[in-house]
Amino acid sequence: MTTLERDINEDLLHYIWFQKQFPLEAHTTDGERLEIIDIGQPNSNAGPDVFNAKIKISDQIWCGNVEFHRHSSDWLKHKHHNDKSYNSVILHVVFSADCSIFRTNNESIPQWEITVPNDLLEKYRTLQLPKSSLPCANKLASISEITFYNWLNRLLVERLEQKVSAITTILNQTANNWEEAFYITLCRNFGFSTNADAFEQVAKSVPLAILGKHKDQLFQIESLLFGQAGWLEDTEPQDDYVKKLQKEYQFLSKKYALQPPTTLQWKFLRLRPANFPTIRMAQFAALIHHSSRLFSKVLECTQYNDVLSFFDFTTSDYWTTHYLFNKESSKTDKKLSAASIRIIIINTIVPFLFNYGKTHDNSKLQEIALSWLEQLPPENNHIVSTFKSLHFPADTAADTQAIIQLKQAYCDTRKCLQCAIGCQLLKSK
Repeated sequence: MTTLERDINEDLLHYIWFQKQFPLEAHTTDGERLEIIDIGQPNSNAGPDVFNAKIKISDQIWCGNVEFHRHSSDWLKHKHHNDKSYNSVILHVVFSADCSIFRTNNESIPQWEITVPNDLLEKYRTLQLPKSSLPCANKLASISEITFYNWLNRLLVERLEQKVSAITTILNQTANNWEEAFYITLCRNFGFSTNADAFEQVAKSVPLAILGKHKDQLFQIESLLFGQAGWLEDTEPQDDYVKKLQKEYQFLSKKYALQPPTTLQWKFLRLRPANFPTIRMAQFAALIHHSSRLFSKVLECTQYNDVLSFFDFTTSDYWTTHYLFNKESSKTDKKLSAASIRIIIINTIVPFLFNYGKTHDNSKLQEIALSWLEQLPPENNHIVSTFKSLHFPADTAADTQAIIQLKQAYCDTRKCLQCAIGCQLLKSK
C-alpha cells in the first residue's frame, strides 16, 4: 500500500468533486477527453454517490450518476456489478484504477483516475492527524467571519434536528402520544449523560397514566419509580422509609402488573453525590407530583421564565438527609441546580417545542424554541471550554449547542471535509 493510499479515503474524493478542485483538462483511463459539465447532487442514501451529473466524454454528453471509490476493485468488492441500481453510473472516479468495471449487462463503465494536488494532500493530512483533538486549532484565525457564523447556525439546526429525530422515534413507540413521549424523554434527561438509558427504560416500564393516578401522593410515585429502578429489592439493614416503600411497591406492582426492566445498569462511580441517580429519580418523582399535563403547559409558555417555574419543587424530606438508601448524611436541600435545569430545558423542552411546531406547521413555536436557546446562558463543560479558548463565540446556549455538535459530529470523527471550516482551510493558499 502506497503512502497516498494510506492517507486518503472516499471523503477526499467527495471534497474534490463537490468543491470542483479537479483539473479542467482530464482523460478517462481509456485516454478519452473528459469534461465535467455539472457535478450533480450528493446522495446521502443508498445507491450511487452522486445523482444527476452531466459529463462529456470525447464528443458524447452523458447524464446520470457518479460513484466514488479508492480503488476500481472496490466496485467488485461492494458487488455493484450485480446491483441494477448502479447501472445508471456514467463515471467511476477513483484514486487507483486497478481493474475495469462493468454494469450488470456487462457494459463497460468509464473511469477517471484522479490526481490529488500535493498542497491539497498535505493540508488534508494535517487535518487528519490523530494526535490532536483539534488539528485546525492554530489556523482558525484565517477563517472568514461569514463562514464561521453561517456554519455555527447550521450546526445548531443540525443538532436540533438530531434531537427531533430521537423524539420522533419515541413518538412512534407511543402512538404519537405527545404527553407520554415528553414524559419518557424528560425522564431520560433526568439521568443526564451517565444514566440516561436506564432512566428511559424505567419511564417506559411505568406509563405516565399510572403515575397520574397517584400524582397527589409523592410517596406512591417514589415507590413506583424506585421499584421499577430495581432499588427496592431486599437488602439489609433497612430503615423505615425503605420498608414502607417496599410494601407500597409490592402492592402497586401487583395491581398494575409491573415488571422492572432486566437490563438496567446504574452508574454511581465518579459522580458527585448530588448527581447520584437516586437523587435524580427523587427529583423526577417530585416533578411528576407537582405537575400534570406538563407538555400541554409548555405549549402555552411564551416566555423562558414561564418554563423555569415548572422546576420550582424539592424532594421529599427523606432525601434532604440521604444520597443513598439506608445511609444518612448531613441535611441539604436537593433542589435541581440552575445548571441542571438549563440542561433539561436544552435537551427536552426546546427540541420538543421545536418538533411540535415543525410537525404542526407552526413556525411561531419553532421561533420560540430557538429564542429560548438564545436566552439561555452558555453551557459549561470541557468541550465548550476548549472552543472558548480558541475564541469561538460561546455567549448563549445556542452557541454552545453548535459547538458541541461541531466537536462530536465532525472533529471527533475527523469529518473535516464535511465541515465548512475544514473546507475553507483546504482552499486557502
